[in-house]
Amino acid sequence: MKSGEKNFTLTFALLLFIRLGACCQTIDTADKIRQVESNLVANIMAEGDSVHTMQERMAFYHIQGVSIAVIHNHKMEWAKAYGWADKDEKIPLTTETLFQAGSISKSLNSMGVLKLAQDKKIDIYTDINTYLLSWKFPYDSLSKGKKITIADLLSHSAGLTVHGFGGYEKGAAIPTIQQVLDGKKPANSDVVRSKYEPGLRYEYSGGGTTISQLIVMDITGKPYDKYMYDNVLAPLGMTASTYQQPPTDKSAELISTAYYPNGKEVTGKYHIYPEQAAAGLWTNPTDLCKYIIETQLAYEGQSHKVLNQQMTRVRLTPYHDKSAALGAFIDAYADSTKYFQHGGVDEGFISQYYGSLTGGNGLVIMVNTANGGQIIPEIVNSIAKVYGFKDLNHSKVMKIVTVSDATLQSYTGEYEIEPNLLLAITKEGSNLFGKLTGQQRVQLHPETQSKFFLKEADVQIEFIRDDKGQVTGLVIYEGGEHKAKKVK
Repeated sequence: MKSGEKNFTLTFALLLFIRLGACCQTIDTADKIRQVESNLVANIMAEGDSVHTMQERMAFYHIQGVSIAVIHNHKMEWAKAYGWADKDEKIPLTTETLFQAGSISKSLNSMGVLKLAQDKKIDIYTDINTYLLSWKFPYDSLSKGKKITIADLLSHSAGLTVHGFGGYEKGAAIPTIQQVLDGKKPANSDVVRSKYEPGLRYEYSGGGTTISQLIVMDITGKPYDKYMYDNVLAPLGMTASTYQQPPTDKSAELISTAYYPNGKEVTGKYHIYPEQAAAGLWTNPTDLCKYIIETQLAYEGQSHKVLNQQMTRVRLTPYHDKSAALGAFIDAYADSTKYFQHGGVDEGFISQYYGSLTGGNGLVIMVNTANGGQIIPEIVNSIAKVYGFKDLNHSKVMKIVTVSDATLQSYTGEYEIEPNLLLAITKEGSNLFGKLTGQQRVQLHPETQSKFFLKEADVQIEFIRDDKGQVTGLVIYEGGEHKAKKVK
């Protein structure tokens, strides 16, 4: 064989190998997508319960649209969308469709705020009134002489009121940020003030995040959405995303309509949120993956598109609370696995992301229907199982035992959890049901003769008997114990 022929043969073999490798990788990814779509399971399952497909669960929960992206080894491995961006107009959801990200907005906001700190324009451990120019926080006796810092705002440890915001219908009067903070019309939310002293404990406050938005505006002299695009979104490559409210620079077909569980769309298709830092980001899973991947690389010192390693580690370190960092929550598990994560809820939208602190894995799920919180955990469980993401598969199987009709009947009645809040226990056939005041009825599944579990949530109920064998109360286990007395 001549030298030229040998080189040609080697080159051809190499190209064939590369193509076959790419083909196998594509087939492998496609297979994983099919597995994810076919293995949705709830966090709590009973023995014998079957798994479900994506389409089955979307139909079951009346979900109009779901968009997903998966990160593996610091790369977005795939993204896929299901259902409708607008059902009535027959606009299908695509991976480019934008959703309101709700409180996920806070994660990107923290990057923008900390960029100012990194550039020595602010100190996150200084009194916020040092940087507030157009409005000052009115300290009172509830703050007990302590000053609120920017770090307090970003970690929900400022002791402030107003958990979240409802947004405004299109055409409604939109308040200024100062009006929002003072609770003055046309603002539809309460005044943002001290609830207790700063630094005392965790208290989620979108109101506090909104103060950080005003600091950004006052320090930079720029509209918040422009500062965030120029200094955070564009450097991250999130060029499809925007904090504009409403998103006037985006094509209408790229904007998802928001829905209620009954299939009715939100009036005006979506709400407007002047509280941009807390709830105003329009984005999609593909763009959010860029944020997650850059955060992971910056945390490991391999990139610094917005924040360097030092500031990224400050951002992802829990502050006063064991899990609340600056703009994200840290989920730590027994085997040292850690994820930074945040969920988001706006009117008719709900979302969730996870990113591993090490290893470069993660996921994003965005839903355009208000009860999307029911399907999101099932999708997370499926992705975690298929990809082997440690500790993200929260599904557990419970064994159901047989309980006699007489025993079940003895548990029926009303239990007072707190004043004006009763849990009514009823029996139908051989099944027991519970109904909280003002809530829907749920079935209780027996795991022992006296202890029952819910499939809808990680909640257990144990009935208590006195020395004479009479049922006198119950204990509810949900991240702790809460006792209730039988009153009827």
